Amino acid sequence: MCKQKKFSLGFCALLVAGFLAGCAQTNEAPVETRGGFGRTATTVDPATLPGAENAGKPGYYTVKPGDTLIRIGLEHGQSWKDIAQWSQLANPNVIEVGQVVRVVPPGTAPGEGRATPTATAPVQATPLPPAGGTASAPAASSTNTSTGSAPTAPSADVASLGLIWPAAGNIISGFNETTNKGVDIAGKAGDPIVAAAAGKVIYVGEMRGYGQLIIIQHSKDYLTAYAHNQKMLVKEEQTVKKGQHIAQMGSSDTDRVKLHFELRRQGKPIDPVRYLPAR
Repeated sequence: MCKQKKFSLGFCALLVAGFLAGCAQTNEAPVETRGGFGRTATTVDPATLPGAENAGKPGYYTVKPGDTLIRIGLEHGQSWKDIAQWSQLANPNVIEVGQVVRVVPPGTAPGEGRATPTATAPVQATPLPPAGGTASAPAASSTNTSTGSAPTAPSADVASLGLIWPAAGNIISGFNETTNKGVDIAGKAGDPIVAAAAGKVIYVGEMRGYGQLIIIQHSKDYLTAYAHNQKMLVKEEQTVKKGQHIAQMGSSDTDRVKLHFELRRQGKPIDPVRYLPAR
């Protein structure tokens, strides 16, 4: 009886050891990272991923951990739908680390046909009291402190947009290329946010760090972004007019009610205050 019991225990031990060994062999799961619109994507050998032959070429971008198609579009001044189409993505909801996507239209060299900045003098802007007419602290400086260099003059095509202020509040955080890629405008929950210029809505949704976000494309070079909204009043592909009510101010994915407003040229953030009228 003892011998039989010892045999059974030994056999069970062997089974358990074999099971664990099998788990060790099959548990080499690929690393998972956020991809597409925030869903997980699997990393594999980059050489086997779509677009691998274009890695490093101008006009293409290699997906990094944490990327989403929306963020890639914002950083390159393009609609996520255009990038998905140009890259012939079978499923735009999922992109993989190491995958290469096209971020300029096919047949177009990077920077081709882009406007050259002119020597127009910078527009001086003063903050408007917030909605309701109550006084608030002075606006923060919008000087680009990341470089310490003199501001670059606005280009003629920026001036042609005729930008207006998207919200009626004081600036509480100025532009800085490394720490704040736009300006933060104070207000209270529900205050109106308007389109700074006429254009086409290319994104309405959520993005980490931006909360409820709207992106409007004004030309092939310029887009504006409106973040931390409480309620969004437009849809993707919708054409909007300058001054049109597009959202209500909120505090989504941030610590206070405010509008984070960005102006980007070819995906590069630039100080919007210098292109807005005095008020």
